[in-house]
Amino acid sequence: MAFNAHIIEIHNRKQAEIELSKIICDKTSIGIISNKTILKIIKMEKVSAKDANYLKQTFLANGGEVAVAKGTAEFSIQYTDVLICATLKQYMLALAQLKIQPWGLPKIAEAIESVLYNSEHFPKRQYSWDKHTLAIIPKRTLIMGILNFTPDSFSDGGRYNTIDAALRQVEEMIKDGADIIDIGAESTRPYGGAEKVSAEEELNRLAPLLEKVISISEVPISVDTYKASVASEALNLGVHMINDVWGLQWDAEMAKVAAQYDVPVVIMHNQEGTHYDHDIMSHICEFLQTSITIGLEAGIDFERLIIDPGIGFGKTLEQNLIVMSRLGELKSLGCPILLGTSRKRFIGEVLNLPVKDRMEGTGATVAVGITKGINIIRVHDVRAMARIAKMTDMMMRSDG
Repeated sequence: MAFNAHIIEIHNRKQAEIELSKIICDKTSIGIISNKTILKIIKMEKVSAKDANYLKQTFLANGGEVAVAKGTAEFSIQYTDVLICATLKQYMLALAQLKIQPWGLPKIAEAIESVLYNSEHFPKRQYSWDKHTLAIIPKRTLIMGILNFTPDSFSDGGRYNTIDAALRQVEEMIKDGADIIDIGAESTRPYGGAEKVSAEEELNRLAPLLEKVISISEVPISVDTYKASVASEALNLGVHMINDVWGLQWDAEMAKVAAQYDVPVVIMHNQEGTHYDHDIMSHICEFLQTSITIGLEAGIDFERLIIDPGIGFGKTLEQNLIVMSRLGELKSLGCPILLGTSRKRFIGEVLNLPVKDRMEGTGATVAVGITKGINIIRVHDVRAMARIAKMTDMMMRSDG
């Protein structure tokens, strides 16, 4: 092919600077041109027609584009969703103008600026306890090993429902590469049919095990619960993290408990039923933003919040696949992302396989998730998934 013409992908400033350096571009020019090579598309919802019109004019004047709903220009509708298409350079110019305008435009500029910042900056975290540390850093996916201390788990059928068996499994998962152990004493299987247990029963199952696990574990322990009283007692026993499958929105006291103990908390998207009034990723982002706000208002440090799109929970096969393909959109929230796909039904539906034969399908979701920017994988098969994660991390580590 003449001139060896080919398309390259540039997703952030660092990649742009590397590619410009490769062609021996002038150093001064690199700083100028890098912001012109990166196109970002941002969606905003329920923008007033007045603000949307000015938004469109501002970006057009700076070489960008804003798509709005029909009827926006003549004010026949009150609100519109917008799609902004611009390079980082065009955003910089437009945002500077929006910040000095009236109405709601400065707040719109602030929201856009936040999304752009989050898309360009990795959510580094450093958590420390008396005996453990946990770092979320670039190109190092963390492994959360699952321990279901229940008689009715969908994935392992109560195989670890005795303390001795559970302790052996914890040791095995740590040896295989688990960075965190997540323990649940009530099945929260996504598709219903799980036995609902009281907080008292959940604690009766958990407490004897937690005391022993915490004493032997070389890694932090997380408890999978949506009940504040269970979380409080578990944290009092020495647990290091909380994993709430209802994203602080089931039990009004949960956020207060997490804030009191100042621990990391995973907030997951969930809902009853699979109907969505609008775009599923917009809905998930809105739900998680509500959870973040609940946490912040209760006193949880933003750095303690980890988000989870809730694959399988309140979602059909098709919806799960859509979420998997668009996981990168969650980065706009600025939090580390946990992905829990291990052995789930949507994998079985795609591959027509029972729970015990879903390892390869799970591995595919793990690899795709890492390429989309997730930071933690929650899995049953720790050894295999840790290897897949390490290999994917290494391939993603090369910036050119």
